[in-house]
Amino acid sequence: MSFQYHEPVSLAEAVDLGARFGADGRFLAGGTDLIIQMRRGKVAPRHVLSLHRMPDLDAIEVNGSVRLGALVTHRAIERCESFQGRLRGLVEGAEVVGGHQIRNVGTVGGNIVNASPAADVVPVLLALDAAVTCVGAGGERTMALEEFLVDPGRTARRPGELLTAVRFAVPEGPAATAFLKAGRRRAMEISVVCVAARLTLDATGERCVDARIALGAVAPTTWRAREAERLLEGRALTPETLREAGRAAAAGCRPIGDVRASARYRRLLVETLVPRALARCVERIREGAR
Repeated sequence: MSFQYHEPVSLAEAVDLGARFGADGRFLAGGTDLIIQMRRGKVAPRHVLSLHRMPDLDAIEVNGSVRLGALVTHRAIERCESFQGRLRGLVEGAEVVGGHQIRNVGTVGGNIVNASPAADVVPVLLALDAAVTCVGAGGERTMALEEFLVDPGRTARRPGELLTAVRFAVPEGPAATAFLKAGRRRAMEISVVCVAARLTLDATGERCVDARIALGAVAPTTWRAREAERLLEGRALTPETLREAGRAAAAGCRPIGDVRASARYRRLLVETLVPRALARCVERIREGAR
């Protein structure tokens, strides 16, 4: 493979180069997906624009809301003390991405832009109602992450546009997040199914006020199980209610069958993992109230 390599040192320079090269250019963050795709001949950019000399894209800001720069690595998410409480699900998603070497260089921005329906961190961000910010020749724009994910491997990012950050609010009140992943082995495996949940309970810790359930590897993009969410809201979270939510999520998903799992098996996993993720949220909320 042959290409020209560029190292912009400012956002303005990166945007200028992105606009100049358009579809012939690719931004390079961690490279854990892009380099593999280039070696396999799936993409063949004539220009590769490294983001490693860009200032502030690797920053994590937490102040009532969270801003993750596009170059924040999965390892940085694992180590961030601010994510050990209500945002524990984000850590659980990051810590199962590949091996240590991958997590040391793989970035949240790359994970989003790659648009794999089996991505591990994306379901947690979707459950947190995250929004992404992109900058291009036409200026800056922000959109919901759910709208940004269009199809497998395709986002709403325009040619030459650079994803700079992802933002979301820290859940308030008695709230918690959780993430569960099923693969064919315990480590360094693409998800067969992954589930992220966010719950907010009332003051008694018994009744659901707000729920989010996001699923990976069961639809063309990471997917919100809205019917299951509506089923939970306003109800006491008994084991049967959680199982109902699992069945509703399984009924609504659109998995494929492939070499890793059949569609039927993926639905069974959803039916099993959704109640477990929700129960983990409930447990964390109640532990925090003690």
